[in-house]
Amino acid sequence: MLLNAYENGIFPWYSEDSPILWWSPDPRCVMDVEHLHVSTSLARLVRRGSFRITWNHCFSRVMEECGSGREDGTWIFPEMVEAYSKLHHLGQAHSIEVWSGDALAGGLYGVQCGAGFMAESMFHRVRDASKIALATAIATLFAAGIRLFDVQFLTPHLESMGAYEISRNEYLDRLEEARIIEVDLCSAFRALPS
Repeated sequence: MLLNAYENGIFPWYSEDSPILWWSPDPRCVMDVEHLHVSTSLARLVRRGSFRITWNHCFSRVMEECGSGREDGTWIFPEMVEAYSKLHHLGQAHSIEVWSGDALAGGLYGVQCGAGFMAESMFHRVRDASKIALATAIATLFAAGIRLFDVQFLTPHLESMGAYEISRNEYLDRLEEARIIEVDLCSAFRALPS
């Protein structure tokens, strides 16, 4: 059911005191390589090599970190970690991890539908680690064949990195085209240095 929802442009988002709510916002927020903005200071930080990037090394932990310590609450409850972890084991959900030494500094996770990637949430424990995760995810996923990178809602943080809005109808058209294209992200990730 969860994968079917994503394939149709719908995602869950709810709080502990409410039933599962299903969303398909209009407008929808997306990102791509052409619009990606990496600040000079962030590019310099990446070049310094202070961080190490991995893919799919600790998916459930990334989800749990995304849900912890949020002032506005979270919808990432144990049953959601379990559901998305099942998608991960099926090769339909992926995480990117940013490490500072042996410590998990940041990351993000999302769901893959063909050539579409629906980024769900990200976190940082070290300044700029989530920005590094997002910029790396966009560059890597588009190089691997992803054509649609969904970030759901426009926020000032995402806008500063090049996110933009499109209508729900345009989003659904792009999703329909993307979801029928086969992209093997697992193989693409295995080819990357870790």
